[in-house]
Amino acid sequence: MFCYQCEETVKGTGCTIKGVCGKDDEIAAYHDVLVYLCKGLSLRNLAAMKNGKGDPSAGLFIADALFSTLTNVNFDKARFSGMIHRAVEIRDRLPATGITEPDACTWKPAGEADILEKAKTVGILATEDEDIRSLRSTLLFGLKGMSAYYTHAAILGKTDTAITGFIQKGLASMLKDISVPEMVALVLECGKVGVDTLALLDSANTSAFGKPEVTGVKTTVGKRPGILITGHDLRDLEMLLEQSKDAGVDVYTHGEMLPAHAYPTFKKYSHLYGNYGSSWWHQKEEFEQFNGPVLFTTNCLVPPRDSYKNRLFTTGLTGYPGVPHIHAGPDGKKDFSGIIAFAKTCQPPNALPGSGKDLITGCAHDAVLALADKVVAAVKSGDITRFIVMAGCDGRQKERAYYTDFANALPKNTVILTAGCAKYRYNALDLGSIGGIPRVLDAGQCNDCYSLVVIAQALAKAFGVGIHDLPVSYNIAWYEQKAVLVLLALLSLGVKDITLGPKLPAFLSPAVLDVLVKQFDIKPNTTIQADLARMLKA
Repeated sequence: MFCYQCEETVKGTGCTIKGVCGKDDEIAAYHDVLVYLCKGLSLRNLAAMKNGKGDPSAGLFIADALFSTLTNVNFDKARFSGMIHRAVEIRDRLPATGITEPDACTWKPAGEADILEKAKTVGILATEDEDIRSLRSTLLFGLKGMSAYYTHAAILGKTDTAITGFIQKGLASMLKDISVPEMVALVLECGKVGVDTLALLDSANTSAFGKPEVTGVKTTVGKRPGILITGHDLRDLEMLLEQSKDAGVDVYTHGEMLPAHAYPTFKKYSHLYGNYGSSWWHQKEEFEQFNGPVLFTTNCLVPPRDSYKNRLFTTGLTGYPGVPHIHAGPDGKKDFSGIIAFAKTCQPPNALPGSGKDLITGCAHDAVLALADKVVAAVKSGDITRFIVMAGCDGRQKERAYYTDFANALPKNTVILTAGCAKYRYNALDLGSIGGIPRVLDAGQCNDCYSLVVIAQALAKAFGVGIHDLPVSYNIAWYEQKAVLVLLALLSLGVKDITLGPKLPAFLSPAVLDVLVKQFDIKPNTTIQADLARMLKA
């Protein structure tokens, strides 16, 4: 295997024996082959669509397939085997392109041995040129992030063939010999389409669940048995809450589900008790203490300990061997009665060390812009001198303590704009407020980085300046492929001078990194003192 798609890749270069995420070489092989087949399917479907013979449903299948290969989503080989054969089935129903087709358009496996053997020649290292490999990887990981966000929107009924068309265009390009400038243009186009994808998901969430409101969320525990829901899928949460509302159990959010408390739809459920725990990588210790069942709705699944594995359930695209999976019916509905019945047999959750302080969330664009007059006045008066965007992902390494220390070191007249699980590094700190405005404005999940862009654009309009002239600095933490898409989205909007950490992606070759530095002034974080001085002067 060779994988360098996440920030924690071994030695900052690539996992070659087993992924830091926990996937073994066989799962990595299935990932590589599925992506390879999606490239061939994309090439064929794009050609067929020009003649009115394409498969409109192929785009969503490809998005689901790419989402499944994100870090910490699915470790179940049987599920990947099914997707691989499904990709071949969809592809082979399409007419041939009429020209000499690449192997990805024609190859099909006879069994597992074929899949494992094929993976040796179609993975990331199959592209020998370092810079071309870097550009293809950057595009692929951006497409994976786009696919994740698109899948969430599609579940809520919001679709866009322009987005699925671009996903296929990007995948098909990796089977062709195109110039470096063309590849750079595709990477930047990925960011532009990424903005559209984030906007689509924002519309899907607010249409389905209402506009988020600034909300304080309890981190204490109740006396009733509980169900813990983690991941990102709000539709799953809604179905779970509706089915459990009279069951005598409480529902707690975990990780990226924290922002759900801010949506009006979920406020009507009194048994949505609070948030339990913090970011994804703490789950082994936190799930031990929860006592009740845990439902995984999307990525961030860490291979579980045997001591609580029997309390885990997966749904959607997540999967783990030996863990029960809850499938959706033809109408999209899911039956969570088994989880609810299991919860009734469990003890209430144990309180976690350090819990008790309410966490503020729901500071999305509509909620913050409702305070626009107050925010603008605070900036003009000097009460707020700078906004620091500290969005992105959390991770395991010790150097991520940098973000806690950086937040603590910020002057009291600065405001943090955040989204994603990186916020757990500082959202429980006692940073106070400025004129009633919390100093940590949590827009929500990682996809809600879109809200931060909308806020910045609105402030720029209010001050009559360009977005680059605002008192805003960017100190972004990344971990996986959705963060890659968010970064590309920011670049497509012309945002420059982004500090990225805790280390730069391994998939950026020196030449590609040089392009990003020269065009966008991307830089790694260094020390708190140096970064603070630079960002406050920006």
